[in-house]
Amino acid sequence: MLPASIRPLPLGQNFLSALVLALLGVLYAPLLLHWVDGWLTKSISIEHEYYSHGLIGLPLAAYLAWSDRDRWRQLPNQTHVLGMICLVAGVVLYGVQLPDALNLSLPLVLLGLSLWLKGISGVRLLGFPLLLVALATPTPLPYLLTPYTLPLQRLIALVAGLILMQFGMDVRVEQIYLFVNGQIVEIAPYCAGLKMLFASFYMGLILLYWTGAWASRLKTTTFFIGVLLVSTTANIIRNTLLSYFHGTGRSQAFDWLHEGWGGDLYSACALGLLVFLLRGIEWAIATWSPVPASPSSMGATPISSSTPRSPR
Repeated sequence: MLPASIRPLPLGQNFLSALVLALLGVLYAPLLLHWVDGWLTKSISIEHEYYSHGLIGLPLAAYLAWSDRDRWRQLPNQTHVLGMICLVAGVVLYGVQLPDALNLSLPLVLLGLSLWLKGISGVRLLGFPLLLVALATPTPLPYLLTPYTLPLQRLIALVAGLILMQFGMDVRVEQIYLFVNGQIVEIAPYCAGLKMLFASFYMGLILLYWTGAWASRLKTTTFFIGVLLVSTTANIIRNTLLSYFHGTGRSQAFDWLHEGWGGDLYSACALGLLVFLLRGIEWAIATWSPVPASPSSMGATPISSSTPRSPR
């Protein structure tokens, strides 16, 4: 007999679940394939590239949901009115056939099905997989945030210029432009590090959930502050290297880091630092957190149960 963890879904007893899964596959398999192909080949719009962390998050969400299938079947069948509202909204968005509307229909339909089939308890059970899907769904959010990245662009240009000056390079900084050895480098809105920030927070959520550290408010808050610092620092270093390569005429190195697999490698290494960041925070909290004093350390002598106490 197969272990319970890999036992196949009994379709005879769960015909409705199998039908729902099949329908979702027919409706959304082309959309998911489009996302994956665009993320891998970078043929998707630049805003949608910001959600390439879905290459990790979507399979993980499917795995977590499948792992909870037995607990899902044990939940009582109950409906919630919000489930129908989400389903109707998802169907309408799907029927519009606009790219962004079609994308948003996926998390809405999944949320609606959970509410309609199992109510609030179903959403609680599948809350984290649903969150992973929602945060990996391409939306116009990066485009909407672009006008507000100017202060970050200026900061990156200023710090990158200061770093290059330490190496004796001829650098002049004007707003978001660096003049390196006479070559102009622009810190564009899409170079402000939003993609790295999105991916860092997404992977940070996964790490917190996987390790159970999310249960500690102190660990979670400290970790996300560290994520912000790591992401910003990594992006500044990357833009400094790009400015150096462009200013010194190293076009191959510039293309490798800017649009080639070097950029992906750099991002992967930066995301890998988050593991060490979380471990360091856990070690620091465990080391410096106060330990409750025991009675013996406070000099108190326990009273034996056989020793009578003086009445007051």
